[in-house]
Amino acid sequence: MPAPRSTNRKEDILQALAAMLQSNNGQRITTAALAEKVGVSEAALYRHFPSKARMFEGLIEFIENTLLSRINVILDEHKATASRTELILQLLLVFAERNPGICRILTGDALQGEQERLQERVAQLFEKLETQLKQCLRERKLREGKGFNIDEGELANMLLATVEGKLSQFVRSGFTRLPTQYWAHQWAALQQALFV
Repeated sequence: MPAPRSTNRKEDILQALAAMLQSNNGQRITTAALAEKVGVSEAALYRHFPSKARMFEGLIEFIENTLLSRINVILDEHKATASRTELILQLLLVFAERNPGICRILTGDALQGEQERLQERVAQLFEKLETQLKQCLRERKLREGKGFNIDEGELANMLLATVEGKLSQFVRSGFTRLPTQYWAHQWAALQQALFV
């Protein structure tokens, strides 16, 4: 008996696009290839998304909604700044590791040759993530009565740049160098240096 067809064709298209981003190492994905992977005509793709750019925007929206909602849960459930910071950074690394195709969007690798507004959307997402980290770090003074030896904005930027570097290594290695590799030891060193 064949597997039941999904009733959410938009979701099927986005999942297929993410899978193709993982396996099409640096090659542009055509709507014809995507339609074939999904098992529909190109015209059917365009009934759900008016353009390929809109498909990428759908994935970016999924990334943003997933990450920001989980960050809000972390902030609600944890009060210590070091724990919050660690969990936010770990969330980014684990999310990328579990979604290699989507990681290629986060690094901009999959968006080369696509519309510039897609790069801008990813840049806005990283600005939101950096703002979340900065706010989390700034609250340390109120919650714990301690500050940092560096401006919280500069620190948030450094921490996010560390994560972005690990994501770039993951993509560059063909998804063999996992973002979480060495992270426990790296975070321990960062925590010891920063949260004194």
